Amino acid sequence: QGGSFDVADRMFHSVKSTWESASKDNMSDVRELIPEFFYLPEFLTNANHFELGCMQDGTVLGDVQLPPWADGDPHKFILLHRQALESEYVSAHLHRWIDLIFGHKQHGSAAVEAVNTYHPYFYGDKMDLNNIKDPLIKSTILGFISNFGQIPKQLFTKPHPSRNAQGRSSSGRETVLSLHSSGILPPFMSSLQNLKLSPVTIKEFNMFSVFSDYPKGAIGHIVHTEKGILAVEKNKVLIPPLWSKTFCWGFEDFTCCFGNYGSEKNMTTFECMADWGKCLCAVCPSATTVITSGTSSVVCVWELSLVKDKVKCLNLRQALYGHTQAVTCLAASVTYSIFVSGSDDRTCIIWDLNQLTYIKQLPAHRASLCSVAINNSTGDIISCAGSYLYLWTINGQLLASINTTCSPKSHVVCCCFAEVMDWDTRSIIITGSTDGVVRVGGWERGEGFLIHYKPEAEFCILNGGTGNKCGKHLVLCRELNPSLALTGKPSKTSPAVTALAVSRNSSKLLVGDDWGRVCCWSVDG
Repeated sequence: QGGSFDVADRMFHSVKSTWESASKDNMSDVRELIPEFFYLPEFLTNANHFELGCMQDGTVLGDVQLPPWADGDPHKFILLHRQALESEYVSAHLHRWIDLIFGHKQHGSAAVEAVNTYHPYFYGDKMDLNNIKDPLIKSTILGFISNFGQIPKQLFTKPHPSRNAQGRSSSGRETVLSLHSSGILPPFMSSLQNLKLSPVTIKEFNMFSVFSDYPKGAIGHIVHTEKGILAVEKNKVLIPPLWSKTFCWGFEDFTCCFGNYGSEKNMTTFECMADWGKCLCAVCPSATTVITSGTSSVVCVWELSLVKDKVKCLNLRQALYGHTQAVTCLAASVTYSIFVSGSDDRTCIIWDLNQLTYIKQLPAHRASLCSVAINNSTGDIISCAGSYLYLWTINGQLLASINTTCSPKSHVVCCCFAEVMDWDTRSIIITGSTDGVVRVGGWERGEGFLIHYKPEAEFCILNGGTGNKCGKHLVLCRELNPSLALTGKPSKTSPAVTALAVSRNSSKLLVGDDWGRVCCWSVDG
């Protein structure tokens, strides 16, 4: 209120007391159920330890007091709210809510019968402020509206029809992530036993020499599109949304270039990156934005100028300083408007993709950063350092960590999320390592995962996983070995896994390795 915290007794400090006050004890207490109740647990915690005051009964305000069923866990509170919002019960009664907020029960006798009436000032379409001559009265009304708001404009004058029953997949084919009748996605692990490797290595992307079947180099980026699987070698990335162009770096003269996918010919070369040292990593969040970094430790955001679908200019929008050693990995999320950089200085920094400014630095890791990824469904962040994997919220809270391998000689090279619905309890994380093994793991609340598939040769649960105070843990669930699956026998020289991708419908897991091969695991082979 006026730039200061309100009186302690009037602040939002308890879900129970707020509900009781607004629903029965104080009918002049108007509250709004904001979207944060369904996706942002952080708004329920006083993470910055602000002095919010003390209530008349002596209660010192801090974190919001949650209902007993939340077990004091803001994440569980938000999760159950989101599950309820996405449930079949809510879907079946959604039309009744529409009738109250936007429909025929907003006005008239139907509103009276539904106990859905408000102060006259709430009905903006029924008021004509221009006819109010007294400035004091007009100011009072405007202040009331500013504080309490107004009801939405009426959109429907007849009862809204109920929602159709949930339809089934038209293809009838099973996917790795299938939708149960409850509306909640089962874990990726429930179909791990059905995953089958394609009988041959996929090679339809000009990754191989014109004169032989030997690959040109390690796979650097894989994209699964409706038209097929696209892949490029290390030091190249495909540019969205058409994925028909590539951005290339890593040349001896520190230049960079753009080319057409499937063509050996570089389309346009730029020398502007040479001023920023050797480029070690790059990411293209959009068709007109490229983010690069490397030995200079400076993260550079570049803007592409396109003329008739051709790259004409590459301009530096912003140079971002924060790391003290070489930056080794980058990841970006347009959905959450952030990007993350990982460095040899053992830190990760979260940056604002819109404002191009610093947001937060994650605590120091055990080793140099080798890979980062962002979950576009939840905003969660993976950071990998050596063989250790860390899972963070978008606001930098450590959720869990685990040592992904029992071998001290192996470390993570790449990682990705298999994105499930953001109200699901489970996050599926996939890593590729120098030992040539793909590890599929995840995290969820409670005592641990309930795993049904446990072949001894391909299953390992590590006891080194640590969770946060909410009792969540990372668990390694299955190991996939591309070389073993292709040849049928173990090898001491399995190529490192260098790139990972999951198809949009989560039916395929694509794995690229150091030999330039791309393998595909899917439910139906």
